[in-house]
Amino acid sequence: MTKTITADDLLKFSFLSDPQLSPDGNWVVYAVRTISEKKKYQSNLFVVNLTTNEAIPFTHGDSLDYQPRWSPDGQTIVFTSNRSGKQQVWKISFRGGEAEQLTNFKHGASQPVFSPDGHKLLLKVPLSDQDSVEEEADEKDNEDASKEAYATTRLKYKSDDAGLLHDTYQQLVLWDLKDETAVQLTSGKFDHQFGSFSPDGSRIAFSANRTDDPDRSFVSDIFEYDLKDGILTRLTNGIGMFIQPNYAPDGNKLSLLGHDLTYAGATLTRVWVLDRISKQLTCLTDDWDVQASDVAINDMGTGTAGKGALWDKQQDRLYFLGSQNGNTSVYQVSMEKQVSTVTGGSRQIYAFQLDNKGNAVIAVSDQLTPGDLYFVPKSGGDEKRLTAVNKWLDDRTLSSTEEIHFQASDGQKLHGWMMRPVGFTKEKKHPLIVEVHGGPHAMYSNAFMHEFQVLAAAGYGVLFINPRGSHGYGQTFVDAVRGDYGGKDYQDILDAVDYATSHFEWIDENRIGITGGSYGGFMTNWAVGHTNRFKAAVTQRSISNWISFYGVSDIGYFFTDWELKTNLLEDPDRMWKHSPLRYVKDIETPLLILHSENDFRCPIEQGEQLYVALKHQNKTTKFVRFPGSNHELSRSGDPSLRIRRLNEITDWFDHYL
Repeated sequence: MTKTITADDLLKFSFLSDPQLSPDGNWVVYAVRTISEKKKYQSNLFVVNLTTNEAIPFTHGDSLDYQPRWSPDGQTIVFTSNRSGKQQVWKISFRGGEAEQLTNFKHGASQPVFSPDGHKLLLKVPLSDQDSVEEEADEKDNEDASKEAYATTRLKYKSDDAGLLHDTYQQLVLWDLKDETAVQLTSGKFDHQFGSFSPDGSRIAFSANRTDDPDRSFVSDIFEYDLKDGILTRLTNGIGMFIQPNYAPDGNKLSLLGHDLTYAGATLTRVWVLDRISKQLTCLTDDWDVQASDVAINDMGTGTAGKGALWDKQQDRLYFLGSQNGNTSVYQVSMEKQVSTVTGGSRQIYAFQLDNKGNAVIAVSDQLTPGDLYFVPKSGGDEKRLTAVNKWLDDRTLSSTEEIHFQASDGQKLHGWMMRPVGFTKEKKHPLIVEVHGGPHAMYSNAFMHEFQVLAAAGYGVLFINPRGSHGYGQTFVDAVRGDYGGKDYQDILDAVDYATSHFEWIDENRIGITGGSYGGFMTNWAVGHTNRFKAAVTQRSISNWISFYGVSDIGYFFTDWELKTNLLEDPDRMWKHSPLRYVKDIETPLLILHSENDFRCPIEQGEQLYVALKHQNKTTKFVRFPGSNHELSRSGDPSLRIRRLNEITDWFDHYL
C-alpha cells in the first residue's frame, strides 16, 4: 500500500540543478543537493553517460559542491565548493581522483568560466578597495564580526541574500591554471556579473551597473574588456537592464537578455543581439509577447541562473527559455525574428544545454517530478529520460492537477489549476485551500510543489491561479497589478473561488482557506481584511504596511515606486490605502502569521505590526518566528524549519477548517 506525502518527506528529496554537457556531447555533469542525517544540506556532483544512462557519483562528502564546468578538452571539471570553509573554486580530473583546491581568496570565489584554450578561468570574486587578490582566506576573518558596530552611508545597505552589505563588490578575476596566479580585471564600487569569453579568448563581456550611484539607478549595461590592452568599453547606452552576454561564434556579436524598464520591474525580458563594433542593439522578440526567461515557481530550490540566449553554430538563431501559459519551454528565434518552440509541454524546463550537434539536455520539473534530466535529440525524436533522482516517490500517492480556464468578472481570461485531495470521493464534501504566489511578477506552473502535495495528502483541495500581475500572459497582463494592489488582482482571486465552487461540487463552501507568501502574503492579509469568505488563513513573509516597508525592506525605496507608483515622500496616504494593516479592524478570519527573523525583503516587523494589532483586539491569531532564516525559507531554508513551517500550516487549517 502506497503512502501519502508528508512534511517530513522533505528530508528524502534530491534537488537536481545546473546540468553541463561535456565538449564531446557524451556526458552530463550536474549537482544534486540532498539533506543529511543531521538535517543539513549537502551537494555533490554526478555524471551521467548519454549512451548508457548510467549515473555515477563524482564528488562525495557533506560539503556543498556546485557550479560544475567542463574544461574545453573534457578532461577536467572545475566547481565551487565550501569544503575548505569558504566558497572557493576547485578542480578534479574527469578520470577520477581527489579534488584539488585552486583558489583561496579572502572572501571566496564563484562562477568559474573556462577560457577557450582551457588555460585560464574567469572568476567572480568579492573584493574591497583595500583587498588584494594575493590575500588569502583566514578562518578567523569573521570570528568577532557579530560584535562590531555596523556603519554605512549607502542607500542600499542590506540584501535579503547577503545580509548587511559591507565594502566588498563582485569583481572579475582572471586565474591562470598553469601558474596559479590571479589578475584582477575590474575594480570600483560596482558589482560585475555574467562574464564570458570571446571565441578567440582575447576579450570578455560582462554586465554591470557602473553609473555614478548604482543604488539609485537600475540600469545594467554590457561591457567588454580587452585582455591584451586592458581597455574597458561600454557597449550599451545606459537605458535598460541587460544581462548574460554570449559571444556569437565569429566573435562580432553578442546575445543578451534584458529590457528597457518601460514597465519598471514588470517589463518583459526579451532576447537581443548587440553588434560589438557598431554598438547597434536589436530586439529579436519585440513582436513576441512572452517573458524570455524562466519565472515559474516551485519549492524545490532547483532554480539556477540561466545561461542566457545560446547561439547555434551557423549563428542564424538563438535558443532560450521562455515562460508562457503556466509552462517554461525552450524556444528558438531566428535573426529574422521568427520564434518557434524547440521543446515544451506541460512542465517547467528550468535549465538546458546544447551540444555542438544541436542536441539538448534539459532539466525538468512537472506535477509529479521535482526535477530530472532528459536528452532531446536535434532530429526531433523521442526524449530520453536520463535520471530519476527521486525514485522513492513511486511509493507515494500524489495528487495530479487539473487545469482550469475561466473569465474574471470584468471578462479578463484567467488560468489556473485545481488539485483534488488524496482520497477524494464524490460523495463527500472536502475543504479547499487557495494558494497565492509571490512576486507578484512570477508564475504558477505545472512544476512540482511539495507544499501543495502535503495539503492534498492532508485532505484539502488546492486551488492556485495566475492573477493579474503574473507572468505568462503578455505585457499588459503582467503590468496590470501596478498601482492597483488589492484591486482587480484581489477580484481575480475571488472570481477563481466562485468558478471553483460552481464547477467542483465536492468543495465545501464553508471550509475554504487562503495562504501565500511575500506578495501572496500581502494578498492573504488584504483578503481577510475585505471578506469573511475564508474561514482560516495563513500569511507568510507578508507585507502589511507599505509605509514602513518603504524604509525597512532591502528593495522598499524603489519597489513602492515601481509597484504602487508612489512612495512615502510623495503620497503616504495612498501607500496607507493599499496597506492591509489599515483594514485590521475588519479581520475576523483566524490568521496564522509565519515570518523569518532575518527576512530583509519583507522584514519581520511587517508580521509584528499585524500580530499586535490583531492581538490588541483579541482576534484569533498566532505568530510563528523562524530564527536564522531569510525570505527564502520555504525554498532553501533550514530543513527542520521548513518542516515546522509546513506542519504549522496544516495544523492551522486542520483546526479551523
